[in-house]
Amino acid sequence: MRSQDRDLENKYSTDSDEELICRLRDGEQEITEYILDKYKNMVKAKAGTMFILGADKEDLIQEGMIGLFKAIRDYDPGRDASFATFADLCVSRQMYTAVTASGRQKHIPLNNYVSLCVMEDGEGDPRELIDSSFAGSDGSDPESVIIAKEGIAAVEKCIETELSSFEKQTIELYLAGFGYVDIARILGKDEKSTDNALQRAKGKLRKNLKI
Repeated sequence: MRSQDRDLENKYSTDSDEELICRLRDGEQEITEYILDKYKNMVKAKAGTMFILGADKEDLIQEGMIGLFKAIRDYDPGRDASFATFADLCVSRQMYTAVTASGRQKHIPLNNYVSLCVMEDGEGDPRELIDSSFAGSDGSDPESVIIAKEGIAAVEKCIETELSSFEKQTIELYLAGFGYVDIARILGKDEKSTDNALQRAKGKLRKNLKI
């Protein structure tokens, strides 16, 4: 840790984010640098989950830091939830917007480990729609492989042609590891409609892939 970073941590670490934002508004500009450093690991972790959507990780980190800066700029302690929650939302939105704007989310790398579960109520064994652990398969039990490599194109085609824009967004973020609550926040939708869209998307995949 740089000496300057240690000095800022010693100076501000005992104050809440909300208190710091208020002091920042009063002119303590170095608080911005402190908060950016404090949350940079969150940004890096978020970039790791978004990486599956096809973007370059370093680009995502840069976009995430932009989102974090916007959170610092726009946070309203009297209106918004905690700063940590608001920052998480701003970072996620900034990254996802960057991915969709670039068009690189079109072909999801399904040959990475990804699973879609039919059952999510915790009862019984979940039946996987996608389990691409076959990538680099060493001849393991074929019944454990639901979709073989040649099926990846069919999955991608189904996502592109059978899902609505909203359904596609929800399934892309689901594949990136987000739950429907986080997906709703990222897309600016209510949780019920987001969950419904996710379930419709899964249903269409099951139907078209005959799983």
